[in-house]
Amino acid sequence: MPTPAIHVRNLTKRYQDRAVVQDISFALTAGETLVLLGPSGCGKTTLLKMLNRLIEPDGGSIEINGHDIRQQNPAELRRGLGYVIQQVGLLPHYTVAENVAVVPKLLKHNPEQIVHRTQELLTRLHLPPAQYAGQYPRQLSGGQQQRVGIARALAADPPIVLMDEPFGALDPITRAAIRQDFRELDELRRKTIVLVTHDVQEAFELADRIALLNGGQIQQMGTPRELLFCPANDFVRQFFAAERLALQLRVLCLADVLPFLPATPAAAEEASTLPATASVQEALELLSGAPGSQIGISETNKRVDLSGLMAGFERALAAAAS
Repeated sequence: MPTPAIHVRNLTKRYQDRAVVQDISFALTAGETLVLLGPSGCGKTTLLKMLNRLIEPDGGSIEINGHDIRQQNPAELRRGLGYVIQQVGLLPHYTVAENVAVVPKLLKHNPEQIVHRTQELLTRLHLPPAQYAGQYPRQLSGGQQQRVGIARALAADPPIVLMDEPFGALDPITRAAIRQDFRELDELRRKTIVLVTHDVQEAFELADRIALLNGGQIQQMGTPRELLFCPANDFVRQFFAAERLALQLRVLCLADVLPFLPATPAAAEEASTLPATASVQEALELLSGAPGSQIGISETNKRVDLSGLMAGFERALAAAAS
């Protein structure tokens, strides 16, 4: 069995007589994205900061790639981990390129490789180097600063990236755009990521697994589907109650709905196509934007219109919840 990228055992942190993190254990495989979710004060940021020793635990252990982090120099540990925070933390007197290059320079990477890597990341994050590399943080919008923060975290190509409310200070439109960049960035698909958020939609959009915390304890850890359809207790059930329909639309995909779709006569016009892995939400957005239209489902001979999609969704929902 492969060594977990991150292995946390019985982690505990107390402030005076209050337990902020209580006996938490979990293991992440390489390339997995874990979202720490929960209400304010539940311990999620404290837990994240213990992973890079910004906060020291009172009990338990943390291993990264099989090595106990207590045996590592904290500064060296952090240089090997990407870290993105809500406040971004760019150095105001450094240009964009200089900010991105901070960690590779500390690690004494080849200067030509640093320049190439910086330009590559800025390009992938929609910040053309010719336009942005020489600018200073004050000249950038909040969304652009956050993209630079992500580029900086990835510059030394760390295998693990920690993210603390990385999109929390952004307006909803910018936030959605950067989340899309996050999902589509090849660099991040290869990383093990631990991300803190209080945004339920964000958690369901980005996570492979979610650890839902309350009172310093993990109430349930599992896939978004498991937390939504198989809640471990009343807290988990109630936590998602207000957004249940929106989450169901995001969690169920066309493959789930496919067995329940009614036969739909093909329309005269060419139909847009979505893969069976696309969410019902994606299909709904496409059909709602063009009344009377249909979509085809890749690798099947099925087409569906809006009424058929919703009928199939209701039946798939009943099957998933049973």
